[in-house]
Amino acid sequence: MKKFLIICLLFCSAFIGTGISTASAQCAMCSISAEQGTKNGNTQGKGLNSGIVYLLVIPYILIAGMGVLWYKKYRTTKLTQGS
Repeated sequence: MKKFLIICLLFCSAFIGTGISTASAQCAMCSISAEQGTKNGNTQGKGLNSGIVYLLVIPYILIAGMGVLWYKKYRTTKLTQGS
């Protein structure tokens, strides 16, 4: 467990130390659409970026929920076996 924690801390510090403040990765069609929209005074880029973030957050929430359910199930079986 200690080795895993050290690896995670090194991995996180490598990304934090790079100095990247924002990510601006989009597909070619999305970026062209956003660029043309902002040139004409539209705010489509902000909506597009928030949609991308929304789509990226959902899998993390599902994985975290599964982890919590697994932890609760493991903990209850461990407590019933110990009694």
